[in-house]
Amino acid sequence: MHIVLGPAPDAGSGTWCAVPAEPDAPAGLPEVPTPVTFPREAASDVVRDLPRRLGTEARAVRWVLASVAEEYPRWLRAGVPVDAVRDLSLGQRILTRAAAAGAVEYRPAVELAVHEPEGDAPAGEAAPALQQGTMFELPAPAAQAAPDVRRLAAELAAQHRAVASSAHPARLRLLLAAESQGALVAAEIHRAGLPWRADLHDARLTERLGPRPAEGERPARLQALAEQVADDLGAPGLNPDSQKDLLRALQTAGVTVDSTRQHELQSWAARGGAEAEARTARIAALLEYKALYRLWTANGWHWLDTWVRDGRFHAAYLVGGVVTGRWAAHGGGAMQVPAVVRDAVRADDGHLLTVADASQVEPRILAAMAQDAALAAAGSTPDLYREVAEQGRSAGTALDDRSRAKVALLGAMYGATTGDSAALLPHLRRLYPNALGLLEQAAAAGEAGRPVSTWLGRWSPPADEGWLSAVADRSTRQAESRAGTLRRSAGRFTRNYVVQGTAAEWALCWMGEIRRRLRTAGARTQLVFFVHDEVVLHGPAEEAEAVAGVVREAAAEAGRLLFGAAPVDFPLTVSQTESYADAK
Repeated sequence: MHIVLGPAPDAGSGTWCAVPAEPDAPAGLPEVPTPVTFPREAASDVVRDLPRRLGTEARAVRWVLASVAEEYPRWLRAGVPVDAVRDLSLGQRILTRAAAAGAVEYRPAVELAVHEPEGDAPAGEAAPALQQGTMFELPAPAAQAAPDVRRLAAELAAQHRAVASSAHPARLRLLLAAESQGALVAAEIHRAGLPWRADLHDARLTERLGPRPAEGERPARLQALAEQVADDLGAPGLNPDSQKDLLRALQTAGVTVDSTRQHELQSWAARGGAEAEARTARIAALLEYKALYRLWTANGWHWLDTWVRDGRFHAAYLVGGVVTGRWAAHGGGAMQVPAVVRDAVRADDGHLLTVADASQVEPRILAAMAQDAALAAAGSTPDLYREVAEQGRSAGTALDDRSRAKVALLGAMYGATTGDSAALLPHLRRLYPNALGLLEQAAAAGEAGRPVSTWLGRWSPPADEGWLSAVADRSTRQAESRAGTLRRSAGRFTRNYVVQGTAAEWALCWMGEIRRRLRTAGARTQLVFFVHDEVVLHGPAEEAEAVAGVVREAAAEAGRLLFGAAPVDFPLTVSQTESYADAK
């Protein structure tokens, strides 16, 4: 049963209604059947009580909201988690892209904005911008008044019809359900928080940087390194935080680099041949400064003061915040916990952290999507890259060791066109024609300015007019060269989009299945952190063995949900420990 919750018609935003709805109702604004009207602040009480009043089980209800991120935290604070929701704003974003690609027939009943997590970014800190280049510029949603419950019910019906018009309605239906479930998971992770020992974090900072400095000053170790960098480069008074001044000082000192990025500095040192060691020593203080500066600014004392409360880091996620469907962080660096501070993540007394990391997800996803039997056979083993090397050796190709196999596969998925990846591509194509064919077809679509789709139906944004005009420009040799560069860049993006986006869908299904199984079992263990292919759970030690089984079974079930009986496994590395730093 679907129950739509939203502002009551003609009653102001403070009064809400609960309306049972049929998603396949006729077009237009439906009549509100026997609405239950209540103050919005009482919504959690209604959610707790309404299924009983309607004579149904709570687990049989799917609550329909304009935005889970906006409303669900209120319910969690009241102690009312729910089993299933439908987030109309997230669904609208997916279906609008699909409609632009001509994949569904969809006309929104009401324009909905995608809401950010509730008020946890520090003042002045914005949500991350999605830098996808001029090919994929999307307009920001306009601010809208909260639509009433009738219009939300009409939007639910419109989305249902759009799914039915798809060439793969079951897949698209799963995507909308998984995206909505992801919104529940994100809100619950934020509410629970990752256990964090501020005293241990402070100790790690002091050990590496020196005592906490006064406001506006560098830590002692950073200050000493800054002075050493100035001496090494013969630039008295140099401020290494000024990229312009630092680059000028490097070039004047004979360090011929085009930027101050760490990898470029290391590459310059490595090019020195017999002088490589001397070159490395010349910039050693600068490399150490850059590493410690990153720690200080990204996870230093200011981060600790801002993001850790009551012994918890409350990671705030933007569901589908990246164009591929991957999550983004609403401040706080929630998509990464650096190794240097991981030991601050400690389980409570009598509890354990369960850290589960999925292995080699993207090539396994590629094997299942392409229905490539040989790559799928490699994907049925714990170490896919090692099995690819075995297959390559048996076939007499140059893919005869694990490192080459890994370089070749990652290069194929990310569009590497030079070096070892490019040289190994013909051998990879010989072994896995279906997999390489899928990637090359996606790349060709991107080069032509056409969108591509993930397995479940999340479409890449269409190319905008500016990109199309630039690609079509043949007025000069320079313009033609730029057009080629733009096409190749777009091809690399779409080549990886289909795989990375589908891997994000697998992760959504994995987390949703973990959540479902924990709730069904009545476990106290909770999901408390997520980053790409890794989840962290926290719960009583006595539940740990069962939880390890849950995360493994959920990974296998996620694969079955997406690909049915495709013979590809999704193995996990599962560690259960008191400290995140000790996870394998």
